[in-house]
Amino acid sequence: MNRYAKLIVCFYAAVLPTLPVTRALAQSTEEQAVLAPIYAMFDGMSKRDAAAIKAPTLPGATMVLMRDGKPAQMSFEAFAERVGKPGTTKIQERIHDPLVRIDHDLAMVWAPFDFLVDNKVDHCGTDLFNLVRVEGKWMIASVADTGTKVCFGN
Repeated sequence: MNRYAKLIVCFYAAVLPTLPVTRALAQSTEEQAVLAPIYAMFDGMSKRDAAAIKAPTLPGATMVLMRDGKPAQMSFEAFAERVGKPGTTKIQERIHDPLVRIDHDLAMVWAPFDFLVDNKVDHCGTDLFNLVRVEGKWMIASVADTGTKVCFGN
């Protein structure tokens, strides 16, 4: 390899890792569309707005929350009413590095999450969302998650 080629390789080896690459930029438009109702639900949760929590869900949508190896099942209706009650604590759920899979009108999202209470991690785990496209709009059909108090940095 000549000296010029070595300089180019060294330059890119040094510079490329420092360039900001966000997951949102790497996602396709369709993946972003699949994630939109999830982020809308999280926004409704942080606002404690039951109607906003339910809005991106399919009627009859369900949840299974795994806690200490035991499943707790509920409808999104019940979840929205519980989380949508006024409160003094600030809540926020964040997902990281979502894995999105789409097949026609069916999609799933698998993502690690953190649940914050008053800006501190309360619990974490993995979310699994099943979504369906109805009349061109992605809707959450079901959610399952794991939850633990043993979180990195907690």
